[in-house]
Amino acid sequence: MIVATLGMTLSIKPLHSGMDEPIPVLAGTGGVAIGEARTNHEGRRAILLHKDGEPSELIALAETMGIQIVDIQHQKGAENPHTYFGKGRLQDVADEISSAVEGHPWHGVDLVIIHSNASPRQLVSVHGFVQVEVWDRVRLLLSLFISHAGSVEARTQVRIAQLQADRTVLRELVNQQTTGERAGFGGGGKQAIQGVLTTVSRELTQLKKKQEKHALARKERRRQRVRGGARTVGLAGYTNAGKSSLFQALSGKEVLVEDKLFSTLETTVGRMEMSPRILLADTIGFIDELPSDLLDAFHATLDESLRCDLLLLLADSSDDASELKRKLSTSRREVLDRNPDETIHMKVVLTKSDKGGDIEAAQEVVRIMGLPDAMVVSSHKGQGLDELRESIMYSLYGPKTTLIVSQGQPGARSPEAYVSQIYNIGIVTKKDGFELTIWRGQAELQRLIANSEGRVSIK
Repeated sequence: MIVATLGMTLSIKPLHSGMDEPIPVLAGTGGVAIGEARTNHEGRRAILLHKDGEPSELIALAETMGIQIVDIQHQKGAENPHTYFGKGRLQDVADEISSAVEGHPWHGVDLVIIHSNASPRQLVSVHGFVQVEVWDRVRLLLSLFISHAGSVEARTQVRIAQLQADRTVLRELVNQQTTGERAGFGGGGKQAIQGVLTTVSRELTQLKKKQEKHALARKERRRQRVRGGARTVGLAGYTNAGKSSLFQALSGKEVLVEDKLFSTLETTVGRMEMSPRILLADTIGFIDELPSDLLDAFHATLDESLRCDLLLLLADSSDDASELKRKLSTSRREVLDRNPDETIHMKVVLTKSDKGGDIEAAQEVVRIMGLPDAMVVSSHKGQGLDELRESIMYSLYGPKTTLIVSQGQPGARSPEAYVSQIYNIGIVTKKDGFELTIWRGQAELQRLIANSEGRVSIK
């Protein structure tokens, strides 16, 4: 059974055994329709309801999904807690949608988007007026996530977030029916909608158990990497900051690179080129005002990138100063809030230097915010990448060390064996006979020297 509430779809089994046909639990309520879930929104036309704040980011999110915002309806003043817009203005929007004939800019509009994170009451009430699908910022993001979820884990995470959002709207519908604000739910009545809620809660419990298994598997993989001497470099930043492009440039690993918001949902792990013991972790980008319960659905994925030896905090250098500050503030807050008790070793990387932004102004923003001095790169042109690699190596291992392996007494362990051991425990950048220059942590280096019986020494 498919129950779609304001564009949020629930898949449930019939409430009574022996019934093959879907039960129209929510039919005829004036706020809900029965139908299949839409995952492809290409070509849809929408009206944006806007109170305050800059709408360009939300418009970009919609465009990423192929949705055209044909008009922005703005109303000054505070939000109406029940209807977002005032009832009179909302009725005007509804009348315009219903009467739009062919050739009218609003003709074919089948979606209304609320600019803010709307309450369940606002979502239900707005739908009651406009009689087309209604999303807020959260529902827009959820629909975007659904279209981009590739792995089993990503789909599990998105489904959890979707059901949590759906449940709030279903509870609001129940509340309105209980208080007499809304008519009954078709032939099923209140008992039927409670059955839907029970089913949703049951599925959420199952999915969260599944998510816990994914998280444990990730934790075990991290533990094994640490035991093997690997270091992890996490890539974090605002969505579309250039994380996937930098990941590809540093690793040589083919990943999806698009100039779109949220092209990456799950974590991709790969080795840094020429540095087999350094792992890179690219994951979902941050965004302003994302509700904590929605971001929590991606907690395990985020952990992969944030629980690292070095964090690269990326920002788009082509953004103007105010936009750069806003995005960096969001990214820094998300990083620090998720690691409140840990010291994070972090570098700031300004990406997309080839796009002609004001680099000096961007670096000044970074300094004013009290963040580490930024490195500047272009993944597309290769600018600054060698310097970034050197900086990563230095941050993880300290300065390079040149080791000398001596021949030893006849019958002693061969110098080639020590050379092989050095290759196994470090990253060799230069070899001249039995003289090797390597990157390696000081503790491991001292242990190697101490166990070599004087055969390995620092030049």
